[in-house]
Amino acid sequence: MSARDAIEHALRAWNQHELGRGASAVIDFDFLPPDGDPPMPVDRLTTFERLSELTTEVQDPAVLRRITADLAYLRALMGERQPLDAYIRATQGCPAAGWPAEYVAAKGEQARACLDALGVGWGPTTITDLAQAEGPIDADAAPDAIRQAATEYEPAVRRMTDTSAPYELAVETTSVDAYWAYWLDGAGQRVRLRLNMRNATFTKVQVRQFALHEVLGHGLQSASIAMRCQAEDVPWVRLSSVHGPQQVLLEGLAQAMPLFVSPDDEALIARVRVDHYLQLVRAELHLAINAGTPIEECVRHARQRVPWWTNDRIAGTLTDRSADPLLRTYMWAYAAGIDWFANLAETDSALISRVLHAAYRSPLTPVDLEALWPQGPTVGGLGSSHN
Repeated sequence: MSARDAIEHALRAWNQHELGRGASAVIDFDFLPPDGDPPMPVDRLTTFERLSELTTEVQDPAVLRRITADLAYLRALMGERQPLDAYIRATQGCPAAGWPAEYVAAKGEQARACLDALGVGWGPTTITDLAQAEGPIDADAAPDAIRQAATEYEPAVRRMTDTSAPYELAVETTSVDAYWAYWLDGAGQRVRLRLNMRNATFTKVQVRQFALHEVLGHGLQSASIAMRCQAEDVPWVRLSSVHGPQQVLLEGLAQAMPLFVSPDDEALIARVRVDHYLQLVRAELHLAINAGTPIEECVRHARQRVPWWTNDRIAGTLTDRSADPLLRTYMWAYAAGIDWFANLAETDSALISRVLHAAYRSPLTPVDLEALWPQGPTVGGLGSSHN
């Protein structure tokens, strides 16, 4: 058994352990699911020791980056608390540097201009007013509407990414007390989209956004990578985990997808611009709370930046990004990813095609992204006032 195959076996066994104890899954997408029953569960410490042993056998840099992420996350699960930058570098593969306050404010002005064009003001009711302007739809109609939007966008996404991979989509609804409203996972060509009805809202614009993000972003992208894994013996670990260094690519491209596919859709682009700004603000809070900034100061900053955020939303953001070992790493991928890909959308078409084609063939890491665009921005930012 190769070192990569041994790592995959260890991760699958660890995943069974986490599922058995009711914790978050370790594996979110299995690009090459094995035949037969899953391996017997293996606990965290045994997995940590096994992966540590396997590091001596790893030669491929991509595999080493992946196993480094797994070991760092296991350390966090067992109580070790690395400084944020070290933890993010080990897991997401990029620095937790952040962005200058002036840059964040400029993206806020860009978002505000997009909202103004839609007749939506900036204040405590912005998100409610935006939803009304977009046209709310009934939650029961959302799954079919998302499927329909995905069908309409699919030819364009396939052309841009040069993929012919098939996929089978299942849409499920659930209601759980968690931060997420939409979640996609799967194995091979099977893709599952879950809608968390406790947090999800649905408008005509959001349906288009989620079709591009979840179905044609995460779903088709993962199925495309899986198809390559079936056709050739790729060198990297064939499992996707949100604590791993491919997450910047996955979340970044999925959030920015409308910029590439539907740049003339004014309402949809407004959503992307608002999301870009909000992710940068969340990154500011991520850095602040992990640097020991008092809660009162974090709350003041959040309210000044985003006047429509509720107390519950602010408290949850701070808790998730400081106290939860998984979200402390994973949440950084959203800001790092959307910022890099939003900047990519402003470059020439040849570069965009090169990156998007590569992104639907391999689980690219920040190192890979920066190699594809050496003149591009540093993934994870260049620094902020909280460093």
